[in-house]
Amino acid sequence: MFRGSIVALITPMYEDGRIDEDSLRRLIDFHVEGGTSAIVAAGTTGESATLDEAEHCALLDRVVAFAAGRIPVIAGTGANSTAEAIRLTDYARRAGAQAALLVTPYYNKPTQEGLYRHFEAIAEAVALPQILYNVPGRTACDLLPETVAPLSRIPNIVGIKEATADLDRLARLQSLCAEDFALLSGDDGTACEFILQGGHGDISVTANVAPRPMQQMCSAALSGQQDEARSLNARLDPLHRALFVQSNPIPVKWALAEMGLSPRGIRLPLTWLTQDAQATVRTAMQQSGVVQ
Repeated sequence: MFRGSIVALITPMYEDGRIDEDSLRRLIDFHVEGGTSAIVAAGTTGESATLDEAEHCALLDRVVAFAAGRIPVIAGTGANSTAEAIRLTDYARRAGAQAALLVTPYYNKPTQEGLYRHFEAIAEAVALPQILYNVPGRTACDLLPETVAPLSRIPNIVGIKEATADLDRLARLQSLCAEDFALLSGDDGTACEFILQGGHGDISVTANVAPRPMQQMCSAALSGQQDEARSLNARLDPLHRALFVQSNPIPVKWALAEMGLSPRGIRLPLTWLTQDAQATVRTAMQQSGVVQ
């Protein structure tokens, strides 16, 4: 569950913003067939910021039900309120998720002590494996390795998704954290090197549209096949870049709509991929072999 290619799953929506459960089921089947190691539901790519709490919980129920034990489900349950994060994480536990992914509290800019106490409180309140999620480019908050280190020794805090694209930070985490603590990339562009340097996997946007190639790349990197991993990653690199030409998940939702796997829906304040960017994403999909 905490190794290899883990998809940061989109939440498929109709143009009016309603969640499309039929497409959600198809996407989960797509990842089971593609060999994806686990699914993150209701994370950043899943538009958690625009899901109200009832929708968030209902989405977790549906993903767990559709996965039906075939693939582990990691529930996005982070919030900038500790009490809300505890509620969502406990709901994920009761819904049957195998783990939770907890983003650092965004906007309110806690201190490192505040971050430690936030994650410690959630871990103490909910008996579910928990993965920290550090993405300072979105949250205006950076969970430093020196703060991660003591958190890594809390029994049910089992890993971190590190989305800084800073490979030097990986070495710091390796030297400071508990030996069995999972180190996961949150940046597709550097994930291959992250794993080759001792990371355990990638929580991936690219895997939404290329599950099998991402799984193959991560598997090769995990087994130390450097040339093979880099060769596979070179083919995926156009996608890694193109899927961020506009704010995630705008490009990946357009790509999945082009593949017939999701309707053309996204919630405001995000908007549909612009016409000029569509050509960039389409070309990357062709170069990576996702479409002809």
